[in-house]
Amino acid sequence: MNERERLNALEVALNNEAIEREFYLKNAKRTKNPVGKAMFKQIADEELEHYERLKELYEKLERKEKWPETVPLKVKDTIVKDILKDSVQNVDKMPERDDDDLKAVQTAIDFEAKGASYYAKLRDDVPDPREKEFFNLLARIEHEHYLSLKDTEEYLTDPASWYTKTEHHGLDGV
Repeated sequence: MNERERLNALEVALNNEAIEREFYLKNAKRTKNPVGKAMFKQIADEELEHYERLKELYEKLERKEKWPETVPLKVKDTIVKDILKDSVQNVDKMPERDDDDLKAVQTAIDFEAKGASYYAKLRDDVPDPREKEFFNLLARIEHEHYLSLKDTEEYLTDPASWYTKTEHHGLDGV
């Protein structure tokens, strides 16, 4: 991947992160479901962090035409998976299912699958181990978002099965 291709790839990533963040913020504001609200807000915050790291990287690459030594290539791990699991304690307080929430989650699943794939492709296309590590981290986090959203989709479509699986109850009542 040459420098122009690298900058173009980062431009695409920046645009995607910004669009996804706005989508998550809009849905955090719209939903009445406290779990959905917390999850959409958390992912929006994580997408903002990705955007900021990518922008910083883009600006440094644009000026120096090489992978910078000083970019903070670490981003925080996602905690989205914990939000849904924490809802088990509040099962009696959950509102009725909202089809708009389900549609938003399904749209988000598509975003995250494409994001994970995109960052994995970038990881595979760059020669520098630091670049590979950075894009691998982003791919992994997007994949974790994807898995959490798939879990949320299951929760929204079949809460009883989701609670049974999450609470790890066996058929023997243990």
